[in-house]
Amino acid sequence: MNLVTVSGPPSVGKTSVILKTIVSLKNRGLKVGVVKFDCLFTDDDVLYEKAGVMVQKGLSGGLCPDHYFVSNIEEVTQWGLENNFDILISESAGLCNRCSPYIKDIKAVCVIDNLSGIGTPKKIGPMLKSADIVIITKGDIVSQAEREVFASRVHSVNPSATILHVNGLTGQGSFELSTLLYDKDENITTLKGKTLRFSMPAALCSYCLGETRIGESYQMGNVRKIDLGKKEI
Repeated sequence: MNLVTVSGPPSVGKTSVILKTIVSLKNRGLKVGVVKFDCLFTDDDVLYEKAGVMVQKGLSGGLCPDHYFVSNIEEVTQWGLENNFDILISESAGLCNRCSPYIKDIKAVCVIDNLSGIGTPKKIGPMLKSADIVIITKGDIVSQAEREVFASRVHSVNPSATILHVNGLTGQGSFELSTLLYDKDENITTLKGKTLRFSMPAALCSYCLGETRIGESYQMGNVRKIDLGKKEI
């Protein structure tokens, strides 16, 4: 079985891109499964079911969705193997720009959109910088020049990634993506012992454990203070 992790900021079109790509994968006779991770609510699993795709969903609730993903991905992999999938796609929640949802030796896809601004690629950390494939969506809304400038900014941040423009509405570019996702020589049987490509955001403080009061006396653990640069007037 192949395992692919797909991540990206909120509302960039991850589900739409995956659905269009699954059509191309199925046309090649491949059995595809999906696991959708989210925070509080998602009905994307309904969309996958309507498309005839076996799907599981997990909601992280009050936990960081990145930590929730890593805590459950081994069990998800075993579910995929039990169902004899040729390829299992893990779709993340809309993640923050510092998230690190990729595993070494597991294909990693980052989805971002042209509407986020040309400065956005530099603001995204490991989620973009360590991806194998970067999908840029919503290119039909901006000009050709804007598409090229945005793609150039992405390339400057991650020069080793394959960059593709995919339209989540029409499916344009999804066939090309499908050819990159599946490798018949790849065979994942377990993720035990594998490591993340980059460390996750670090946080273990009183607010992580349910504290709601504001003030230094209520803050414990891993706390970082802003440097206001005390200046004499």
